[in-house]
Amino acid sequence: MIPEPRRAFNAAFTPARYQEMLADIDQQLPGQLDFRVAETPVFVPAVLRDKLIAAGESIIRVIEQPNFKQLTEASIPPHQRVPNEDARPEFLTFDFAVCRDAHGELEPQLIEMQGFPSLYAFQSWLPGVFARHFPVPDSVTPFLGVPDFDSYQERMRAFILAGEPAENVILLELFPEKQKTRVDFALSKKLWGIEAVCITDIRKRGRQLFYQKDGREIPIRRIYNRIIFDELARYPELNTEFQLTDDVDVTWVGHPNWFFRISKFTLPLLQGPFVPPSYFLHELAQYPSDLENYVLKPLFSFAGAGVRLHVTAAELDALPDKQHYLLQRKVSYEPVVQSPDGLVKCEIRLLYIWPKGEARPQLLTGLSRLSRGEMIGVDFNKDKDWVGGTTPLFER
Repeated sequence: MIPEPRRAFNAAFTPARYQEMLADIDQQLPGQLDFRVAETPVFVPAVLRDKLIAAGESIIRVIEQPNFKQLTEASIPPHQRVPNEDARPEFLTFDFAVCRDAHGELEPQLIEMQGFPSLYAFQSWLPGVFARHFPVPDSVTPFLGVPDFDSYQERMRAFILAGEPAENVILLELFPEKQKTRVDFALSKKLWGIEAVCITDIRKRGRQLFYQKDGREIPIRRIYNRIIFDELARYPELNTEFQLTDDVDVTWVGHPNWFFRISKFTLPLLQGPFVPPSYFLHELAQYPSDLENYVLKPLFSFAGAGVRLHVTAAELDALPDKQHYLLQRKVSYEPVVQSPDGLVKCEIRLLYIWPKGEARPQLLTGLSRLSRGEMIGVDFNKDKDWVGGTTPLFER
């Protein structure tokens, strides 16, 4: 989207150099990359960068409202409510489609949001890999709230550890060695010193939690949580000493309740030029007359599961649990990233942290995904190139 860096990158691109880049990733993190990294970063011009920042700020103003918790109480399933919730979310991630407005200018349109951590380690590291293999000018940067890679790591390390020894802080997951995002776990250990630990390996005595490392039992004081309840529910026979809903003496880095509070459930609370209208299905007295322009989303799912792009009034009427669904006006992704054989659609995720005691969240970096399919996601982009996860590089 910034013409000169795009021309230089594409002129230097070859499939062989791309394969060399992937081999570089595998050499540094053997067997860890389990999702498709796209062939290119996204060069984000200053005008779109500023609109993204403004869109994020408009959402944050809603989350800052004194009654936000009251407005989102119903988002947390009673059997999944975790004790000792923080006053504020410590992670915010906002996903925007890159579109064109009525004047033909690029603009973001909100797709999803989460009060849950994303690939905070991997997204800081990937730009350096691109820069080793392809021309990336100094006029762009992956970082927004910090000046460079080292400053980002210092900021994240202090945030995640909060003064605790790294061995007393864990990244909590379910079967971390099998997760598609495990490359981020490997980098979280490499960059911040924290181990990825499966919930089945946690030992509980009273209110204290422990894990094994190098033959030693180590107390857990902070949990960087990456477990999603949806995934735990797939294993009803899972036998663990520790349940997420237990009242224990740990500090959550990213309290699980915020996964529900800041989610599709939040979308109907938002308004503005960068937010497509959204409605709780059960609250609609009548459906929009242009229903073909709306998408149906389950409130309590992730990674695009259950999203229906084409629905009829009869299908909506037939849903037995309308309170679990959202209608959101469709957005039209504008193909804007020039590949060797045409233009590709793009989505940009903004990654924030909000450490305890700080007045406002801080935008640090981003994540981007490229798509040639009807939706952004693996299932819609099988056997295609110039698609997948990548990094946005923002004009300075």
